Amino acid sequence: MKFTSRKLNLFTAFKLPAAYFTGVRTKSINSQKCVVTVKHRWINQNPFNSMFWAVQGMAAELSTGALFMMKIQESNKNISMLVTQNNARFTKKAKGIITFSCDQGHLVDEALHNAITTGQGQSVMLTSKGVDQAGDEVSSFNFEWSLKLKQL
Repeated sequence: MKFTSRKLNLFTAFKLPAAYFTGVRTKSINSQKCVVTVKHRWINQNPFNSMFWAVQGMAAELSTGALFMMKIQESNKNISMLVTQNNARFTKKAKGIITFSCDQGHLVDEALHNAITTGQGQSVMLTSKGVDQAGDEVSSFNFEWSLKLKQL
């Protein structure tokens, strides 16, 4: 099965309904980069008339985690993944359409290769930056992903 943004959005609708209902959508994914957007709307706003930080976090996490999901599927290995740490920085009110992207597929490749060849758990820090329609960064999220080859 080919891993596409459309299939990832369908997955989100059934497995991550909070993200789906707040408007988080994958726009593109390839071996090196995943792009996720979310539009500021009534359902995802905070009292300060901008996007709630947790909605931004869902979009940012999806842009990093989807790279792992795709590459784990391609590996045909039974590998578990989990966020073990995260932090964020907010630099501007998030209004309009915010685009989160992670272009660190090479780090995912390296971590998966090490997990498969050594059998040891691995962790890797991925960054997703959120930019508004003017190209200004509104937030930046770091997620430490832990992955481990499951023993059968």
